[in-house]
Amino acid sequence: MKKITTAVACFSTIASISAQDKKPNVLLILADDLGYNDLGYQGSKHIKTPHLDKLAAQSVRFTDAHVTSPVCSPSRAGLMTGRYQQRFGHEGNCPRRPDGMDVNEKTMAQALKKQGYKTALFGKWHLGDEKHQYPNVRGFDEFWGLREGSRNYFFNKKSDLKKDNPKAIEHNGKAVEWSGHLTDRLTDKTIEYIDANKENPFFIFLSYTAPHGPLQSAKEDLKALGTKDNYAGLVYGMDRNIGRVIKNLEDNKLMDNTIIWFLSDNGGTVKQASNLPLGGKKGTEFEGGHRVPMLMYWKGKVPAGKDYDELVSSMDIYATSVKAAGGTLKQERPLDGKDLTPFINNEAKGIPHKALYFRKLECASLRYGDWKMIRVDKLGYGLYDLKKDIGENKNLAKEMPEKLAEMKAMLKKWEQDKMKPLWSEGVKWEKVRHKDHKIKFETGVLPGFN
Repeated sequence: MKKITTAVACFSTIASISAQDKKPNVLLILADDLGYNDLGYQGSKHIKTPHLDKLAAQSVRFTDAHVTSPVCSPSRAGLMTGRYQQRFGHEGNCPRRPDGMDVNEKTMAQALKKQGYKTALFGKWHLGDEKHQYPNVRGFDEFWGLREGSRNYFFNKKSDLKKDNPKAIEHNGKAVEWSGHLTDRLTDKTIEYIDANKENPFFIFLSYTAPHGPLQSAKEDLKALGTKDNYAGLVYGMDRNIGRVIKNLEDNKLMDNTIIWFLSDNGGTVKQASNLPLGGKKGTEFEGGHRVPMLMYWKGKVPAGKDYDELVSSMDIYATSVKAAGGTLKQERPLDGKDLTPFINNEAKGIPHKALYFRKLECASLRYGDWKMIRVDKLGYGLYDLKKDIGENKNLAKEMPEKLAEMKAMLKKWEQDKMKPLWSEGVKWEKVRHKDHKIKFETGVLPGFN
């Protein structure tokens, strides 16, 4: 009996060691146009997000996290490559054929695939429509989603089966029929993939279209919230589905060895969204454009329920995940993102980023500690002390010429090795952004978002 017990104990120890040595799964969940304030744990009083609230309590919560652009496509380019997208000319939104993300850039999926991961993208791509830009040739084994930006949340046979429609839902290159609400279907596909690949390390990019317009919530989500606010319903429905994915990971006993990231691709833009206490919205260089909620869950590897208050970037997700998977961060095109794990765990001196830079066509900005500078062509500069003025209401550019000169010099130096944009968005969007920046420079108020 003693020998059997000893043998069982040895086997148990070996199994435990094996589980610890197994590469962690990586689940990257991205919301689309989510307002900074529109989650329960972020302070929302009317939108219920119980599953993300629970995840936040078990995760590191980054309180000063930023995406690399205040709009969808360039933001995703920075996220997927771990590099400032200005290095490869990807500044404008909505690249039109044949434009798209430089295929010489290495994606996070390619880097993790090299480490033996199964890789999948469910949802929005928005980094190019051509065959050589397609997710399946950019590192993803499986793709079920749409190539371009927003689309209807329900299937439309006439448009969705139209030949080569980049907004149609496709499965590995072929348009497919589907039913119900898109947020639910993306979650179904994610769960199916986890069930099929639970014996392998996997990387899943769950790229929801919610709560981006059109504002078409599932009826059951509106009923559960007791509201007619379709934006709130879309956020609630996304949270409900994230809960389904987490339950599936728990049922498959994978939560202990899965890194979960959650963030938005930029700030909110519709009138129902709230970016409080930040100023600005999607498309602007104010904090409400590019500062986003961001979580990292990794049981036993990062502290649960910790607020991390230093500057971090969506580019850091690439570096942190690849390092956790056993990969190298040295590559032919150097990363701008940092491995956050040693900083979170107080194992590294200093902070991940002393400064973060942003540039989108005619607008640019710089975060340097608590200082923020914005430059808009043909309009001028905004300078803000975020420690005292998180809403960017008081422009100090004229009052503090020395601080402005210091930050202008930093931005100029950063721009020296960056490319010119390879495409633009047209005069209409430039005028809209100029108007938004001008109003806030002069009055400190951007109606509906401040």
